[in-house]
Amino acid sequence: MPYWASLRSDEVNMRVGPSPDYPIDWVYRRAGLPVRVVRVNQGWRLVEDPAGTRGWVVARLLTPDRSAIVVGEGLAELRAEPSDTAKLLWRAEPGVVAALGGCDGGWCRIDAAGHKGWIRSRRLWGAGEP
Repeated sequence: MPYWASLRSDEVNMRVGPSPDYPIDWVYRRAGLPVRVVRVNQGWRLVEDPAGTRGWVVARLLTPDRSAIVVGEGLAELRAEPSDTAKLLWRAEPGVVAALGGCDGGWCRIDAAGHKGWIRSRRLWGAGEP
């Protein structure tokens, strides 16, 4: 603990406590959004989202499939190889969510809706150690 997960569904309720009896604090509408799981309570997970918001999500609505979201200022460059001099393939705006592949040497391989390549890990929330 902690560990990374992603939202499994297009609609996930975040609650103020680990039970359906607790009020809904937030509704996520973005499958694949990365979250950091910081605590486990039976079938519930206390998660933290990229904005730092914490709340409880039912475990079955999370997947261990890794994803990441582009963060920071300006466009993030997606390269053909893990190098600043490699061919530029695409520029991703902050907020783009992508499937996360392996990371090495400060670079991560991503797939953002078919745009595949390497991006600096510092531009991703959801990469690295949780």
